[in-house]
Amino acid sequence: MNTYRKLIYPYIVWGSVFILLPMLLIFLYAVTMPGNSTISLQFTLKNFTKFFDPVFLKVLLKSLQIAGMTTVVCLVIGYPLAYVISRRSDRVQTLLILLITIPMWINMLVRTYAWISILSDKGIINTVLGFFGIGPLKLMYTDFAVIVGMVYNFLPFMIIQIYNVLAKMDESLIEASYDLGANRYQTFRKIIFPLSLSGVISGITLVFLPSLSTFVIPQFLGGGTVLIGNLIEKQFINIGDYNFGSAISLIMAALIMLSMHLANRYDRDLEDRSVAKEAKVS
Repeated sequence: MNTYRKLIYPYIVWGSVFILLPMLLIFLYAVTMPGNSTISLQFTLKNFTKFFDPVFLKVLLKSLQIAGMTTVVCLVIGYPLAYVISRRSDRVQTLLILLITIPMWINMLVRTYAWISILSDKGIINTVLGFFGIGPLKLMYTDFAVIVGMVYNFLPFMIIQIYNVLAKMDESLIEASYDLGANRYQTFRKIIFPLSLSGVISGITLVFLPSLSTFVIPQFLGGGTVLIGNLIEKQFINIGDYNFGSAISLIMAALIMLSMHLANRYDRDLEDRSVAKEAKVS
């Protein structure tokens, strides 16, 4: 047993150096005044109260809005795709999932750059529309371009999470629903969708959280669009205000952990209800 415990030590050291220590430094920056030395630290909460300025709150609301719209679009597109894939044979399922995950093998920066050539004034879309006498349309440097870029990058997370649940679903429950006279819509509404909610929640979490904090996509496709991720980046890189940037990072970390907690709690409640229903039926 002692031998196995020793195998944990490298992970403890790795986690302390690359996770715990950076978080402690961010916390230290967030609660101290700018320009402090390690000898004389002046603690303050002004870095946190500064975030509640209407200008920065507007950025947060904008980020929540775009992240929410991205999540909804991914769910509307991803659920039907995941359902169709789960109904295919095992061989076809493997091929389709591979096609969905292949773009993720390419660097996110490269994938985002590709959309510039597609959405620009002289890009592929406007070139095609030009043949029909339409355009050019203003697609680049808009909220639409940001949402398109986010959907493209994060849609596989939604599809895979929902697919994993649908593929493992007990087919006998669906067959029993049909035997009892339910049509396809009733079976989906009463059986399939409720049983797949855990995958839906996981997909929403994996799409919403990175959409809320990303800064590469808004920077390249949004032009002047400033989301919370861009705001943090500017504080660290452009302005050099590590203290305020660290405070925003901690606030966002708290929001993300709260979202994950609520999602996990709702997921557990769904599992408890499912177990209770099975026990009641038996």
